[in-house]
Amino acid sequence: MKNQLQALIMFDRIKPFLAVIFLQFGFAGMDVLCKAALNKGMSNYVLVVYRHVVATLVIAPFAVILDKKVRPKMTLSIFTKLIMLSLLEPVIDQNLYFLGMKYTTATFAAAMTNILPALTFLMACILRLETVRFKSIRTQAKVIGTIATVAGAMIITLVKGPVIELIWTKGRTYHEQQQGETNLQHSIKGAIMISIGCFGWACFMILQAITLRTYPAELSLTAWICLLGSMEGAVVALVMERGNTAIWSINWDVKLLAALYSGIICSGLAYYIQGVVMKDRGPVFVTAFSPLCMVIVAVMGSIILAEQMYLGRVLGAIIIVAGLYLVVWVNTGKENFNHEVVTIDVSAGETNRQQEEQRNSVTV
Repeated sequence: MKNQLQALIMFDRIKPFLAVIFLQFGFAGMDVLCKAALNKGMSNYVLVVYRHVVATLVIAPFAVILDKKVRPKMTLSIFTKLIMLSLLEPVIDQNLYFLGMKYTTATFAAAMTNILPALTFLMACILRLETVRFKSIRTQAKVIGTIATVAGAMIITLVKGPVIELIWTKGRTYHEQQQGETNLQHSIKGAIMISIGCFGWACFMILQAITLRTYPAELSLTAWICLLGSMEGAVVALVMERGNTAIWSINWDVKLLAALYSGIICSGLAYYIQGVVMKDRGPVFVTAFSPLCMVIVAVMGSIILAEQMYLGRVLGAIIIVAGLYLVVWVNTGKENFNHEVVTIDVSAGETNRQQEEQRNSVTV
């Protein structure tokens, strides 16, 4: 019984970490699929609309049934926040992110998103969602860990170094540069678009954390964001793609797969999981793991596609792991303290109960 209780406590501690790691695997798959769909000629505006239509259809039934007892009454203030949330991430961030990916590559876009933890941490400190005490060791560790994850991801992107021969890549050659490699002008355009999109994503994270205080129904919040995002995105798509009705056609190909995958995993599940973890750990914890996506892409590319592994990527991955370890240590330390308090309270309660039983038996 004691071992089962310890196992449950341990699982409860690691659930947030498993959740955010799952998100990074999901985002890595989205980058590959969506880049393939964009290369096939799919409009980024249409992709965003289809993505959130799929997410709404998947999440809404669960929200209606499971959030029936916890869903608060809708107010003008809450609805205004919902409109802003659906504008910041589904419309501004995703359209600029996919547009920047069109100008560059999926790897470049994934690398640029590594500024997200720093942006979110800075904004959370300004809005006092994160308590910063620079004399505290845990605060210093969180700051250093966040900087390290961003720095490590940048090293993966910018520093190559010598090739590391692996068993599954030995003897195989690949052209590192793609045909029609993007020029400097396109790279600058893509970087600016993705950076603005990341700023919108960071604002979304902060506003989502604030909204959950007055609207603590994660499924319903997700459904509203996806529904309003698909409506707002449709207006943007109709304006930007006016006169081009053929762009809305979709077949049984990678375009449909990208819309389904990104809608279910990266919009529906991602918004919900972010909300659940954010209520407990805050927005900085969720975004601190985003550079891990670059490591996942590098590893998957090496194993599945037998791409060459470079020393710079390995060093960057080590720095990211070290930075994430600091973030994990900070949050685990808080959990350990909480569980110690609970254990003391339970033990004290058990002792009082035994003393009461002894007194009763003496009286009898």
